Formats: sequence, structure tokens, C-alpha cells
Amino acid sequence: MGTSHILTLEPQYLKIVLSTGFEHYEKGEVFRDVFRSLFGTGVFNSDGEMWKFHRSITRPFFTRDRISDFEIFDRHADLVIFKLKERFSQGFAVNVQDLLSRYTMDTATEFLFGQDVKSLSGELPYPSTYKGCTPPHVHPSDKFTSAFNRAQEYSYPHGFFAKAWRLVEFWEDKVAIQREITNEFIDPLIHTALRKKRDAKEVYEVDKDDGTLLDHLVQQTDDFDVIRDEALNILLAGRDTTAALTTFVVTMLAEHPDFLARLRKDVLDTLGPNGKVNPENLREMKYLRAVLNETLRLYPSVPWNVRCSKNSVVWPALDGGKQIYIPGRTQIHYLPWLMHRRKDLWGPDAEEFDPDRFLDERVKKYLVPNPFIFLPFNAGPRICLGQQFAYNEMSTIIARLVQAFKEISLDMNSNPEAKPPAAWALGPGRRAVEKVWVKSDITAYANGGVWVKMQEADME
Repeated sequence: MGTSHILTLEPQYLKIVLSTGFEHYEKGEVFRDVFRSLFGTGVFNSDGEMWKFHRSITRPFFTRDRISDFEIFDRHADLVIFKLKERFSQGFAVNVQDLLSRYTMDTATEFLFGQDVKSLSGELPYPSTYKGCTPPHVHPSDKFTSAFNRAQEYSYPHGFFAKAWRLVEFWEDKVAIQREITNEFIDPLIHTALRKKRDAKEVYEVDKDDGTLLDHLVQQTDDFDVIRDEALNILLAGRDTTAALTTFVVTMLAEHPDFLARLRKDVLDTLGPNGKVNPENLREMKYLRAVLNETLRLYPSVPWNVRCSKNSVVWPALDGGKQIYIPGRTQIHYLPWLMHRRKDLWGPDAEEFDPDRFLDERVKKYLVPNPFIFLPFNAGPRICLGQQFAYNEMSTIIARLVQAFKEISLDMNSNPEAKPPAAWALGPGRRAVEKVWVKSDITAYANGGVWVKMQEADME
């Protein structure tokens, strides 16, 4: 479609693109056009001075004190545990992808906007094979979350058509329609924040512990569209990526009961059966962090990303090869999903799930000398601002789950559509052993969900 593309899985080149040669690369005009309906001019879809502006107004919000407030995570985790026990008591499996997406949606909207959409208050879906239930009651939050999900789903195919995507959606922009629905929730909150600022008749001070993202944004600008775009960008990052990771963590624990037992011991030795996660004890649970990192390695939440060369550049030769000439305005695609599984970068067991690789000698052998082989949060000046926020949120919910439940098992018969194609079992790599059907739009997800049953831990 009139654009040039190159794909690389080489960490040496990604170091140049994302870090040491950062000034020569950007998201680019094609990317910005393709995702404008979804991201607007937010931080994920801007370059140059606009990107610097968005980065500068968002960074102060992610202070150590602010992201270390575990109360929001824990309060919503209480409802997750309640929902699980309630459904298991009825004898049904639970789609943890759906449940954890609700959890991250509620924590993210409360953290960012000061008001959550209360999606956890809605009824969980029953297995598709269960014919004895009435359709679940439509909760008010479903309108927002469904539109939020569809906006991303409709955006992804735009990338295949580049600037010609409008010819495919000539009569209507499907993403823009969904954005109108999500705006119904976000817009009143922005109006309230701006009115609060106007009523103060001056830039009001926001307490770093109590102020929301909106409070911080309106201190920097009165531009309604800029505030809304940035808020939605951060919401997408704060909800979908963490939901994807925690879903795959539960999947891996279900498939590896020995790792689950070890993780439970790590958590119970530190927290006991009822203790809460805080910044101090979180540092002690090294195996929990290793489980999260290993899941991020095999199942990075953003499997694919792209940059664009601003001008012609030459990449250095590698391993006796030749230099590579990259013309200006070339789309540079990179796939952490594939790079994280390269055996020459991670060792002969690269396709196996083994959290110990982040604890034993393999760290010094592979990761320490070449940190760009691990890019779950990107790298360089555009590294994810919410990285520690994500670790805190994910650690809280996973710790709470293993405190409450001692066994996890997959029950993929609850939804036959969730099973991978039979041909996968005959293929190479991890496809041959996958129990869930992994797909991706902007973020990774399990087609049809991940259905599990859990056995409650003994009261201690």
C-alpha cells in the first residue's frame, strides 16, 4: 500500500531504534493515521513535541507514593475472590480472562478517574455448554467495556491497509463509533475536573496521594480533546496489558501445579494466609516476581510494535554479516513475542515456562549482558511509565488468588471455542503444547477465554 517495511527480531538493532538512536525514529505518520480514531493524539500516537508534552504531563502522576497505594488493588481483589467462590460453589468453571479484565478495568478507572465503572458488579458469563441459565443481566458497565474492547478490535486491521484503511471503512469509521460510547463515561468526568479548576479561579494544588490522573491533566491544559485522548491512552495501557498478563499467569499455574505450589509457599511464607501486599513485603516475594517475568517473556502483553525511520540510516553488521541500509520513512516492525522465544538468546529451553530462569545463573548468562532481549514494557525514552504500577497490581491479585486457592485446573470444555485448533498439536514450538487459543489485536488474549476451576485453600 505504498509503504516500505522491515521486520527485525535482533536486540542489537532494537537497542538502536528504541534507545541509542532514538532521535532517528518515531511512531510515524502511517501509525498515527491508522490509530488516530482509537488513540487520538495521546502519548501512544504522537511524536516530537506533542509526545514530549504528553509524557511530561503524565509522568508526575506515576510517582512512587501514588503507585504504591495498594488499597485500590486489594479492595477490588476482594470482589474477585468473592465472585470466584460464588461461581465455584455452583459447580461451574469461571472465565478468568473475563473476570480479570473486569478487575483491571475497575482498578484502572478508579485510579485514573477517581470513579470506577463497577464492571465487577456485573454477572459473570456461564460456560457456553450450560443451557440451563438465562442470559446474564446486562450491567451498565457492559456498554462501556464492550465499546472499549470493540474499539481495539476494529483498530487492529487498519494496520494491514496502512493509509488505505479508509477505503475499507468508506461509509463509517467503526472505531470512532465505539469511541463515542466510551466518551459517554469519560466526558462528564473531564467536565467535572475542568469545572473544579475554573471554580478555584487558579491552578489548584492536587495532593499527590489523592489526586486522580484527570486532576493532574487539567493542571497542565484546558484542551478537552488532549485530556480525553491522554486519559484513554493510559486507561488502555493500565487495563488491557495487565489483564492479559494475569490471565496467562493463571493459565501457566494451572498447567504447572508444581510452580503453583512453590508460588503459594513463597506468598504464604511472606504474607501468611491473610496478609496484604505492600511495597516492603513485595520485594521479599522473589519467586512471585519471577513468575510474572517468565509469563511476560512467553506471553508479552503487546506482542508486536512498530517504529518509523525519520531519515535514511545504516544498521551495523552483525556476526560477520553485512550492514543494512534503512531508507527514510520505512516501517520497522518488531515482535517481542518471537524474540522472547529465541533459543540463541534465551538458551535451549527458551520455549519452556520456567520462572527460575529469572533467578538462577541464566540471568547473568543471557539477560544481564543483553537486556534488550526482554522488552515487555518497551525500552528507551518511550519505556512504559506504568511499569511499576503494573507489577504492583499484578502482584496483588496473583498473591490474593494463591492465598485463597490451593489448586487451579483448566476446564476448556466449558467453551469449545477456547480450544486451540487441532493442527497446532502437530506444529513446532509452543503451539504443540498450548492449551488455550492465543490471539492478538493490539494486546494478546485467549480466544474464547480461559476457563478454570479452583480448590479453596484450607482455613488456617
